[in-house]
Amino acid sequence: MQGPDHDAHRRSSVECFNRAWQLIELPRRTADENSEMLLLAMSSLWHWTQRPECGPRERSIGCWQVSRCAALAGHASLAREFAQRAIEHSKDLDPYLLGCAHECAARAAALDGDSAALERHRNEARRSAERVSDAEDRARLLADLESLNQSPAGISSHPPTAPRSPRSP
Repeated sequence: MQGPDHDAHRRSSVECFNRAWQLIELPRRTADENSEMLLLAMSSLWHWTQRPECGPRERSIGCWQVSRCAALAGHASLAREFAQRAIEHSKDLDPYLLGCAHECAARAAALDGDSAALERHRNEARRSAERVSDAEDRARLLADLESLNQSPAGISSHPPTAPRSPRSP
């Protein structure tokens, strides 16, 4: 039987993830909104790690969201750290999540001005996209990769779409 702590972590992980996602989707954010977005993504990931059903998939998605938020907020080093964690958690998962992990690593590298890492991760993400069987997921991943070409920092001017999120209880 799962107790009240489990319910609180379940609720908080989902609420923080969804609220961070709302901030990701804003075309422009204030410095305070960037901080809130990043804190929410980190909080969501922490609450997920407190749940017994948290596995590599949930960790991958949580690290992906932290990396994306860090990149959007201009924190290249933090974006790279959590992108690498997302890659590690995604290695044995479906190619969509691995592709998303490499996409966020490419985004972090672009922000950091590391063109070699940008190309390496972009190519890995493309290779993963070729193996994604779901057409919508493949198109979403490829659109996020294409958004890297939209601005010098590699930050899309249009909000990206998330990997299938851990929203379900």
